Amino acid sequence: MKRHLISAADLTRDDAVLILDTAEEMARVADRPIKKLPTLRGRTVVNLFFEDSTRTRISFEAAAKRLSADVINFSAKGSSVSKGESLKDTALTLEAMGADAVVIRHHDSGAPHRLATSGWIGGSVVNAGDGTHEHPTQALLDAFTMRRRLVGVDAGLGHDLAGRRITIVGDILHSRVARSNVHLLHTLGAEVTLVAPPTLVPIGVERWPCEVSYDLDAVLAKSDAVMMLRVQRERMNAAFFPTEREYARRYGLNGDRMARMPEHAIVMHPGPMNRGMEITAEVADSPRCTAVEQVANGVSIRMAVLYLLLGGNEPAVTAGNGTSTRTEESK
Repeated sequence: MKRHLISAADLTRDDAVLILDTAEEMARVADRPIKKLPTLRGRTVVNLFFEDSTRTRISFEAAAKRLSADVINFSAKGSSVSKGESLKDTALTLEAMGADAVVIRHHDSGAPHRLATSGWIGGSVVNAGDGTHEHPTQALLDAFTMRRRLVGVDAGLGHDLAGRRITIVGDILHSRVARSNVHLLHTLGAEVTLVAPPTLVPIGVERWPCEVSYDLDAVLAKSDAVMMLRVQRERMNAAFFPTEREYARRYGLNGDRMARMPEHAIVMHPGPMNRGMEITAEVADSPRCTAVEQVANGVSIRMAVLYLLLGGNEPAVTAGNGTSTRTEESK
């Protein structure tokens, strides 16, 4: 793996499968009475969030703490950023504090790349979402969830999602999750179809490694996973569709539409949900919906990412028989 994780497009198939396999090992830690490993003891991870977040920030914090890293949570609100401090000066402050990794979420696309290539930070940089650009760890946890559900936990190690058909529905234009998923799923061999109103399809999408459809009903029957995206009204400065009711009628996933999906197919959502708009409560609360699993899997994926980027001095997980493995816990 590279030193930073800025884009899902930076990951090779081997990189992605290594992260997924490592996350599988990390997931076993969650079943232990004591959910903690010593692998990043003495390392410092800074969560640098310029945008509001619940799932991603808490997930990264939990991941770092389970690996025994020291965690500093930085929020732009109430900090010197609100007084006009620049990203550079903030970064230099963190560097002076000895940050080994900086997890950054920023409203400007490209901010994590700038941080990683500027020389301001000596440690690793992880993109936790930048503007409408990318969110690579979300794509990784989505792929992890798909692999567990569609391939199986036991059969999953070393496998990708070759031949699986994934449909991503909704506000593609403003979705960093969609962009990262398209790149990663293509790398893992999946066939991706984007479904959205024409007004919510990005310019240049024809260069993405995916298909585009404007008819949700036409693709449901051949989808192994259907990922519903939230309509991001906070990023919209114009009317992209007539009404919420019309959007839900054409692009929302309800019980009738879910029934047209193959029996093994799953429903995904990165959260937060607009229940009644892109997804009904019936679908969101059904056993086929993996939204809660995705949150739990996010901790395992982010543990794997931090472990691999920071190159823990100690292996991560003890083998069941107490023998050595590549990621064995040192006592």
